[in-house]
Amino acid sequence: MVDIRGGEFFSDFQDIVSALRKTGTVRVIFLEARDDILVRRFESVRRPHPLQGDGTLLDGISAERTRLQAVRESSDSVIDTSDLNIHQLATTITERFSDENTAGVQVTIMSFGFKYGLPTDVDHVADARFLPNPFWVPELRSHNGLDEQVRDFVLAQTGAREFIDLYAASLEPVLAGYQRENKRHATISIGCTGGKHRSVALAVELATLISTFPGVAVSIKHRDLGRE
Repeated sequence: MVDIRGGEFFSDFQDIVSALRKTGTVRVIFLEARDDILVRRFESVRRPHPLQGDGTLLDGISAERTRLQAVRESSDSVIDTSDLNIHQLATTITERFSDENTAGVQVTIMSFGFKYGLPTDVDHVADARFLPNPFWVPELRSHNGLDEQVRDFVLAQTGAREFIDLYAASLEPVLAGYQRENKRHATISIGCTGGKHRSVALAVELATLISTFPGVAVSIKHRDLGRE
């Protein structure tokens, strides 16, 4: 951030940027707005322009434009913020400067057991307890949802595949909206009784489906899998 009122750093700004460009990638973003918008913004916070002195707000704005002209001309990108709110500005900057390979939203799929309490700081919670519990199948009790036999048992139950497919489909517009609103992280949790069988199997399946969505990177966390 450069202080327009002067100082050694502002005076040496161009030289500093030139030196930094020799050592790595540096991009300078210049934000500006129309005079009427700037006047409105200053008036809304009831503050004078730091360069207006005994003059008007417009005098200060004009002096600032003159002082920043060289910086503006050497900037890599100029963004007019006149008609942008803070969220739209964030989106504009993200679109211009994000790596094309960078995910728009990082999604954590978390399995958990309701008997250990709801997870905190999650965005969505789904309940897998409508499915038969593999715990009551003797040959499956000692296994968990990461094991093929448990996974196959869970997904073969009536409504399981329909549930996970529809749930994933319902999340696609949500995650797309998160990206538009610059919400970069989301946690989606699926719970069963102990967090060992049903929720684990469904979490893995959901992660597989969501990972195909544009701009989404997925990781999986099994919160209660190691509990007795």
